[in-house]
Amino acid sequence: MAQDSLADGGRTDTHFGYRTVPLDDKQRMVDEVFHSVARRYDLMNDLMSLGLHRAWKDLLVSRLRPPRGARPFHLLDVAGGTGDVSFRTVEAGGPTTRATVADINGGMLAVGRERAASLGLADRVEFVEANAEELPFPDKSFDAATVAFGIRNVPRMDKALSEMRRVLKPGGTCFVLEFSRVDVPVLDAIYDAYSFKLIPGMGKLVTGDADSYQYLVESIRKFPPPEVFAEMMRTAGLRRVAWTPLTGGVVALHSGVRI
Repeated sequence: MAQDSLADGGRTDTHFGYRTVPLDDKQRMVDEVFHSVARRYDLMNDLMSLGLHRAWKDLLVSRLRPPRGARPFHLLDVAGGTGDVSFRTVEAGGPTTRATVADINGGMLAVGRERAASLGLADRVEFVEANAEELPFPDKSFDAATVAFGIRNVPRMDKALSEMRRVLKPGGTCFVLEFSRVDVPVLDAIYDAYSFKLIPGMGKLVTGDADSYQYLVESIRKFPPPEVFAEMMRTAGLRRVAWTPLTGGVVALHSGVRI
């Protein structure tokens, strides 16, 4: 099953990394992870991806194509935390391009607001504490929606996808950038060794927290393969669903349009 969940006497379970936990407990547990790593999150992204997350996010923004002229463009960046994708988007677009970062974790949002102020983008990037499963925005209010390396941490991914589709204007595109399944022989073994043997140790060294990074690595392995996630996007009502594998399948960029 796409969510790896099961019903047992009325209770629904899901995964938290390789552990099975009550579905209603997962959000709290994920929040604790990101409160722990918020201040060093961007540095750890560099270490975990060997800096490649920057190129992947640049590709995402190039696919967004924010207008360079005067046409207004409003991005919703779900689980956008520290604002990386939003900052790239408003800098790539024209003067009326703006972004709203929606994230459930106040610690990550606080870091994002500080970054926006330091970059001089506080008037173009808004930060809203919000649950991806219940977005507090009107229907058909955004030109595009993105979620970069965040959807796998949402307990009910299907609800988050439906919510992103709901708030998109007709013709708007939802982009999901997420870790995927390595499909290159030898690279898969190297990737596994790097993920499980080195990343938790780096997390302990940089943030003093190995357990959170053990969870992040495990959560990547529990994420559905691209064809299964694509079907979840279709079920959420998105059309023209497609995905592009990047870096040998380490990451995939998924997309779907609200018709």
